[in-house]
Amino acid sequence: MAVVGRIKEIWRYPVKSMAGQTVQEARVAPNGILGDRLWATRADAVHEIQGAKKFPVLMQCEARLREEPRNGVVPPVDVTFPDGSVLGSDHPGIHAKLSTLAGNSLSLWPLQPPSDLAHYRRRPMNEAEFGAEMQDIFQREPGEPFPALEQFPKEILEFTSFPGMYFDVTPIHLLTTASLEHLAKLNPQAQWDARRFRPNFVIETADGQGFVENGWVGKNLRIGGLTLHCPGPTPRCGMTTRAQKGLPFDKSVLRTIVKDADQNVGLYAVVAMEGCVRVGDAVELQ
Repeated sequence: MAVVGRIKEIWRYPVKSMAGQTVQEARVAPNGILGDRLWATRADAVHEIQGAKKFPVLMQCEARLREEPRNGVVPPVDVTFPDGSVLGSDHPGIHAKLSTLAGNSLSLWPLQPPSDLAHYRRRPMNEAEFGAEMQDIFQREPGEPFPALEQFPKEILEFTSFPGMYFDVTPIHLLTTASLEHLAKLNPQAQWDARRFRPNFVIETADGQGFVENGWVGKNLRIGGLTLHCPGPTPRCGMTTRAQKGLPFDKSVLRTIVKDADQNVGLYAVVAMEGCVRVGDAVELQ
């Protein structure tokens, strides 16, 4: 096994689409990092889980777990809004506050059992509506290539996420410092902050390697007691351009990714063997 980097940052996002928090160590199970994406917002009019792809202002909220998850129980979460106010998921006004912020009727939901298929199912759409939905998500401009939908699991076409999870595709997302540094050279006017990409693990790698993680596709990574399998790169959508605390809206971020990175930054990963990961752990390519 070759050491290809070290863990620089570990991130978890208690509420899907909201700003997350760094931790020094994390337990990683088949469903991802403990405490990651345990809550999500639902658009009540269409009974569909919808986040910052529809309501970008959600990225300006920050979510923190009130306590660590135990025995499969989803703990309450406290949400800090852009105006500085803080409401808990158990506060009777949380849904109204989210709705006012987004300009749409939203409610905050904990993970539901995987048997509750209706909770995770996409709203009914015809082919034209689905195409418009994908364009709204990926935000491609005329002449730009569109990600091949065939690369995504077929379940994602029917459900907003795998039932029992709130992840878009896989429970783990990886990002390297080499990719961020390379993008900064391609477009030095943009702010290439890791937060734009919502990674779980930021891996410190040698500069000058470019998009080094593309060479890990189809392989396994060993990190501490954890083993991850990397099935493919991560096609980027309009969320990378959105404003969040300390980062402005910037269309050039996505334009650079589409033009110079073949649309992809970072890697999807699934858990092959669960375990604990700590900041500073070596990342070994198997």
